[in-house]
Amino acid sequence: MDSSPEAGMRPILVTGAAGSVGAVGRTVVQGLRRRGLQVRALVRQDDDRAQALRATGAEVVVGDLTHARDVADALDGCGRMYFGMAVSAQYLLAAVTTAAVARTYGRLEAFVNMSQLTVSEMDATSGSDSHQHRQQWLVEQVLGWSGLPVVQVRPTVFMENPLFQTVFASIAKDGVIRWPFGEARTSPIAAGDVAAVVEEILADPAGRIGRTYELTGPRSQDVTALAAEISDALHRTVGYTDVPLQEWLDNDLAALGLPAHVLQHISTMARLHVAGRYDRQTDGMAEITGRPAEGVSGFVRKNPGLFTR
Repeated sequence: MDSSPEAGMRPILVTGAAGSVGAVGRTVVQGLRRRGLQVRALVRQDDDRAQALRATGAEVVVGDLTHARDVADALDGCGRMYFGMAVSAQYLLAAVTTAAVARTYGRLEAFVNMSQLTVSEMDATSGSDSHQHRQQWLVEQVLGWSGLPVVQVRPTVFMENPLFQTVFASIAKDGVIRWPFGEARTSPIAAGDVAAVVEEILADPAGRIGRTYELTGPRSQDVTALAAEISDALHRTVGYTDVPLQEWLDNDLAALGLPAHVLQHISTMARLHVAGRYDRQTDGMAEITGRPAEGVSGFVRKNPGLFTR
């Protein structure tokens, strides 16, 4: 008799499994496979990243989340799923298509949706959000109406976000954080910590259906305190230069060459930081995993190459 974790359990579908910023989907696949669970990983292209997923023992399928037939084929026979997708103008179409297919054809025990903490401060007529935030808010409404067994995961800003790419570059080049945030506070979280939460929910969704989990780093702090924490982790002094918002947008952020939809999103996130909207601290990470998020110092120590030229 097969008593392994895979026996008698339908596969778990993970979308965005070859994603870029933080690679939450890929990390979730790896974590679930280490637990011995069956995983079906949905990717857009059959490339080296897809091959690496196969090497974990995951089943890899190629498809487009905006195409209902692709979603139905990927979902066929699965018992749980994770919906995650990079920042994209196609996000709303993809998420609603996935929800509609899951509602019509799926027999799901859990639908874990990757949202964003900012939507908790939004309503139907909010006007200060990015186009991406607005889409994520709408998707949460659709999922709430769908009758699907939804779990919402709302992380704050990722340390892998382009906002922080500009910081890492300025630290590597000049030993300073160049940001337009003044004394505003923030509580970033590493994508690996977010993936650990998603993995745990997918592995054991009992008692979590219908819940929303908000995720932040272990503390909310201003940029001066952030610079001190990074200094301690790097064993060298990192300063903070407060620059005008428009100057930062025109120079530091524009230098990344982001697509228009992503640029509008990240620009809005910067403005919301200035307005104090990212001064949040929650215990969602510990509630799910039993441990706090590792924080900025842990991220720096794991990624020292990001901070040197």
